[in-house]
Amino acid sequence: MRRVNERPVVRHATILGPNTESDRHRAAGKRAATPQAPPSQLPIIAIAGILTGMSFEEPTSLQIRVTLAGIEPAVWRRLIVPRSFHLGQLHRVIQAAFGWWDCHLHEFLIGGLSYRDAEACEPEFEDDARSFDESRVRLRDFNLNGGLSFLYVYDFGDNWKHVIEFERLLALEPAPRGASCIDGARARPPEDVGGVHGYADFLDIITDPDHPEHRDTKSWAGGHFDPEWFDNETTDKDVRNALRANRRVRLHQPHPKRRGRSR
Repeated sequence: MRRVNERPVVRHATILGPNTESDRHRAAGKRAATPQAPPSQLPIIAIAGILTGMSFEEPTSLQIRVTLAGIEPAVWRRLIVPRSFHLGQLHRVIQAAFGWWDCHLHEFLIGGLSYRDAEACEPEFEDDARSFDESRVRLRDFNLNGGLSFLYVYDFGDNWKHVIEFERLLALEPAPRGASCIDGARARPPEDVGGVHGYADFLDIITDPDHPEHRDTKSWAGGHFDPEWFDNETTDKDVRNALRANRRVRLHQPHPKRRGRSR
């Protein structure tokens, strides 16, 4: 069994003001209020011509780190995301950053509340808790005082939990219209591999050529899989196209380029 190398703590997250009166009533009593930090206390980094440390510059973006929980060594991505993005857009960015297929349900777990796609908000059974529309909450609504992290869960069967950590505010000029990936490490597991334990079994099989299931498993994964693979240029391109309706979904990890034969 593999465990997280850097197991982050999911702190209680506070969203400043739900977007509708009904949301405020539903959320009342379920979240603890956290005082808003004065602007001078927020870590603002000014880039591209704006002087560093000038807190009066309006931050336009957030730098976040997204780590896939339960796997060691850690699979993670560092992203720059506009503060104007809502959680539904962040969902699509995370999907692109990790190369997921976006073919399963997902949710954000924040301060004891669930945020999902609007079509999946209503409870399936009478006793199930209701979820809230993820498109009604924007990143600029969050109180970043004291450090903030929350969970993004993809595929309720495999139960892939991603820990989202807010690292710093950025005052970018010009303000970006889309997200970008600036760093990361390692490949995400194959879709439908069976969660953390299934991925551990998968790695044991594909690294053992003598295993009776080696050939079939390797073929199922697209003929090639390197758990250490990460290409920032490729990932950044996918992230920048995350919100496009016809964005390309990479079904499998790219095969390594063959070296030319020596004469």
